[in-house]
Amino acid sequence: MTNESAPNIPATPGEYLLKVTNLSAWYGAARILFDLNFEVRRGEVVAMMGRNGAGKSTTFLSVMGILERYRGSVNFLGQDITREPSYRIAQMGLGFVPEDRRIFTELTVLENLDIGRQPPRGWPDGTAISPWTPEDLFDLFPNLAERRHMPAGRMSGGEQQMLTVARTLMGNPYLVLLDEPSEGVAPVIIEQMVSLIHTLKAAGVSILLSEQNLHFARQVSDRIYMIEKGAIVYSGTMEELLADSETSNKYLSLGAL
Repeated sequence: MTNESAPNIPATPGEYLLKVTNLSAWYGAARILFDLNFEVRRGEVVAMMGRNGAGKSTTFLSVMGILERYRGSVNFLGQDITREPSYRIAQMGLGFVPEDRRIFTELTVLENLDIGRQPPRGWPDGTAISPWTPEDLFDLFPNLAERRHMPAGRMSGGEQQMLTVARTLMGNPYLVLLDEPSEGVAPVIIEQMVSLIHTLKAAGVSILLSEQNLHFARQVSDRIYMIEKGAIVYSGTMEELLADSETSNKYLSLGAL
C-alpha cells in the first residue's frame, strides 16, 4: 500500500469505533432484533455468531441504515449515525460486505474496484492510513489479478466473494462489517479470507464478522457476541467460548471444536 496523508476524523484511538445501543428491528409487523448492545474497538476483530435466521444479517443492515424500520442508537467514530443514509455511512468509512455479494456482473473486476474507490483517511493522532490500491488487493487475491479484465459475472462464487471484499477495501474503511464470508465458498477461499483478516487487523482495521462457522471464527476473532432469536445471549473472548463447549453446542449446533 502506498503511504499518503489523509484527513483526520473525530475518533479517539483505543476506544470504540462502533457502539450500538438497544438496537431493535422489524420486518413489517415481525420484530427480529431485541435491544442489542455491542461495540467494536480499533484494530479488533469481533465475531457475531449464531445459526441461520438468528438475526446477524438484520443487525448489519440496520447498522448500515439499509433496513429502515429499527430503533436504538448507532455511534460510529464518535458520531450518531442512527438515521444517516447508507451512502453517507459508507463515506464516513464504515465498509459493508454483504452475504449476497451485489457485484456489478457486467463490469470487469477493475471496474468494480474503481466503483468502490474513496479518498485516503487518517487517525486523529496524525497517523495516516495507507490507501488500498488494486495492486495491493491483487497481491491478497491472486485469482482476481488473473481475471482483472474479466466481467465479474463470469467468475465463480468464491471469486465474486473476493471481489466484494476487495471493492469494499477500495473505500479505505476504518471498520468492515463482513457478513458470512465462509458460507458456500471453497476451503482455499476461506484460507485467503483468514489471511486477509489478519492483514487488516495488523493494519489497524477493525472487523465485525457475522459467522456461524466456529472453526473459521476461532482463527481470526478476539471477542464474540452470540445471537439467538434476535437477542444477544452470550459475550466474551474467543478463548472463553472455546473453553465453554456447552454454549457453543447450544447456540451453534457444533460438537467438536
